[in-house]
Amino acid sequence: MIYETASDWLNAPQKRVLLFGMSGLGKTHVSNMLRASGDWFHYSVDYRIGTRYMGELIADNAKREAMQVPFLRDLLLSDSIYIGSNITFDNLTPVSTYLGKPGDPAQGGLPMAEFKRRQAQFQAAEIAALNDTPHFIDRAGALYGYPHFICDTGGSICEWVNGTDDDPLMQMLSQNCLMVWIKGSDAHTAELVRRFDKAPKPMAYRPDFLADCWDRYLNENNLSEGDVNPDDFIRWTYASALAHRQPLYERMSRWGVTVTAEAIADLRSPADFDALIARSLPA
Repeated sequence: MIYETASDWLNAPQKRVLLFGMSGLGKTHVSNMLRASGDWFHYSVDYRIGTRYMGELIADNAKREAMQVPFLRDLLLSDSIYIGSNITFDNLTPVSTYLGKPGDPAQGGLPMAEFKRRQAQFQAAEIAALNDTPHFIDRAGALYGYPHFICDTGGSICEWVNGTDDDPLMQMLSQNCLMVWIKGSDAHTAELVRRFDKAPKPMAYRPDFLADCWDRYLNENNLSEGDVNPDDFIRWTYASALAHRQPLYERMSRWGVTVTAEAIADLRSPADFDALIARSLPA
């Protein structure tokens, strides 16, 4: 770890942190709080994915839909209108909309082959955005003069690393940032499932996990691909995905420190954050 003790952390002139864990446990909340202090550069991996690595894919998908409407088609072909996505740190809907959900096209679903293609695009984009972390650490200081850096990762980071000593992505990230796992409780998991059930949104999955869930869902419900209700499938998959990710996060946690989601929810200032991280490190 780049900070071995609480004293190392508290006395560091430049603090560099990467937050990881389930979506919905406070990564972006803390990152926004630190950014608002004026001393922290907030690097959002999901924002980088949506703007740098998948921006053109997202915009082209929207244009493809618009081209099916004669009125909009004529305006597009004459360069009379512009279509783009309005991605912000707090609104990443264009990314999840592009990922989509597999199932019946009449219910907004994608063919599984297309869904897998977009999943692969997202995987490549997320790995590339994570590999950009050192560049943004340098950029934050050299260009903008920020002393501190917070990397706000997506919930799917655990899908693309193996957490072993020879994992190149984990090696690179841990050499540049203090890895901080925000660990949720069973109560948090239940609340995340409840929220997801009300508003299911697309996720990224490891290919073997997705294939297993898809096969089991079709077999258990005696369905063919075109009969699947897209929202029902991703609701059915969500709890399994959380359970699947928990040991992956556990494996990643050995590269850094662990804090609880309850402790994260109690933070009110950068000083609170500094104290929480210090308590998580050896004295």
